[in-house]
Amino acid sequence: MSRIYVGHRKTRAIKWRVVVFAVFAFALCLGVSRTSKAQELPDAPKPQPGIIVGTVVDVNNNTVPGAAVVLQGPVVKSLRTVVSNDNGFFEFSDLDPETYHVSISAQGFASWTSPDVTLQPGQYVILTVSKLRIAQAVTTVTVGYSAEELATEQVKIEEKQRILGIIPNFYVSYDQNAAPLTTKLKFQLAAKVSLDPVTFLGVGIVAAAGQAGEHPDYPQGAKGYAERYGAAYANGFSDIMIGGAILPSLLHQDPRYFYQGTGTNKSRALHALASPFVCRGDNGQRQPNYSTIGGDLASAAITNAYYPASNRGLGLFFGNFVIGTGQRAASNLVQEFVLRRITSKAKAQQ
Repeated sequence: MSRIYVGHRKTRAIKWRVVVFAVFAFALCLGVSRTSKAQELPDAPKPQPGIIVGTVVDVNNNTVPGAAVVLQGPVVKSLRTVVSNDNGFFEFSDLDPETYHVSISAQGFASWTSPDVTLQPGQYVILTVSKLRIAQAVTTVTVGYSAEELATEQVKIEEKQRILGIIPNFYVSYDQNAAPLTTKLKFQLAAKVSLDPVTFLGVGIVAAAGQAGEHPDYPQGAKGYAERYGAAYANGFSDIMIGGAILPSLLHQDPRYFYQGTGTNKSRALHALASPFVCRGDNGQRQPNYSTIGGDLASAAITNAYYPASNRGLGLFFGNFVIGTGQRAASNLVQEFVLRRITSKAKAQQ
């Protein structure tokens, strides 16, 4: 009887072990199944990136190329910098949905910072950029100077401007806010150009070219070269003094070319080509360039007084006028796009 009871107890113990093992195995399988299912779930989709674009312009609505544009987000990794292209355009792409602000700085202009821009997933934001203003530092340097004193200091800088450090480039202002010239300064600038040693050397080259081409109809030899030299110098001297000093003083106009430097290539080219016909008055307003046109006409007319009789007439007058005006327009184009880079002392006005 005792053996039967003991055997029964062993049987019951084995059954409980089997039940416990079965429950444990079931729980283990269920956990593995859940883990497997969890691993099979795809990753949550990422939000679509956004884009912020804009155009940098100045107060004259000219685009500003080469401006440094900085994008700053709430975290350091969001800091990005681009440079505006030739049309003033900039773009930040592949941006996470966050709140950003944009800072813009350009040489000669005051810096600008946008208000916060909250970018939504996949949003394309065209940022409205306030027009960049001229840096106030330029004004603060000149506090306490009268207009005449300021103009005198600016002319001193212009009289040191030389292409490749040699050729005079005095009649160009790289300062858009330059003070108007007094009558004394207009004559001083004209005399400085006319009496510069490099001017005499340039006239000699022009006379030699005329000697080689037998124009005007002076004889060959030393006498002919001297006459051509005198005629070439008289042409330039009369043009500079009448168009660069006398008429600008009487008509209150500025004889200098004002370098634009910003905006599209088209706007800069139009500015250069229009300068022989449109100038800045001493009052700062744009007006017809009677001084330059009158100087070219007067100089062309005066040539009939000393050119050989065979060259005189309306043909000489109109030919010299057209050539002089065309050369001036071409020179302004070169000033706008080339000469600043190779003009010494120009950096002092940047």
